[in-house]
Amino acid sequence: MDLRASRRRLLQDSLGIMVSSGGFGLVYGITARTAGFSPVEAGAMSLLVFAGASQFVAIGYVAGGFSWLAIVVLTAFLNARHLLYAAALAPYIADRPRWLRATMAHVLTDEAFALAIAHFRRIGRADVRGYWLGAILSTWIPWNVATWVGVTIGGSIPEPAQLGLDVIFPAAMGGLAVGLITGRRELVAATTGGVLAVAVGLAWDPAAGIVAGGVLGPLAGMAVKAREDEHQRDGQILFGPEPAGARDEEAAP
Repeated sequence: MDLRASRRRLLQDSLGIMVSSGGFGLVYGITARTAGFSPVEAGAMSLLVFAGASQFVAIGYVAGGFSWLAIVVLTAFLNARHLLYAAALAPYIADRPRWLRATMAHVLTDEAFALAIAHFRRIGRADVRGYWLGAILSTWIPWNVATWVGVTIGGSIPEPAQLGLDVIFPAAMGGLAVGLITGRRELVAATTGGVLAVAVGLAWDPAAGIVAGGVLGPLAGMAVKAREDEHQRDGQILFGPEPAGARDEEAAP
């Protein structure tokens, strides 16, 4: 797929995520207001931390009187899945300046990763502008705008769950995840991660379910033996496509 067509697809995929990010950002703003956060404090957390579910968890820890060290450690553990996201994106952007990669990491979310990795695979290379389009438009802007609305006038706005908007986020992420399944490894990882996340979330805690599914799902996928075509695809991601005629030259006497 050419670059322009892939960017159009990326923008189309971003639409549902924009609505869900705005809805949950609104809920976060309302929650922060209820916990006693000022608009400046809630807005600063969305701007500087920008961690979605971890922001909800952090608010609960602050309200519960946890120490700042405990809050940092626990929320970092919840976001440990981002290490796997970074490892998957690294082969595409390893040659970019460190400051650029650090900036990209700040807006790396579940949604931004799903959009970016699908876009990179479609075009066979990195596209930093496309990454910004997905990360900034789909999550960063809606989340921060909705945070401000929620923490200032959110008390007079119906919660997204009452409007049925809470279904959009899992539906959008599910659709993106299906598009990323290109082999048996991805299928095993997605299935295992989903089952574990739901099971642990229902039996214990939703945050623990996210960690369990996010860490153990990919490990299960890595344990599955890949087919030859999948090895070739992974090699192209890491080292670039094989030059035309290379196999013929190797086969020649």
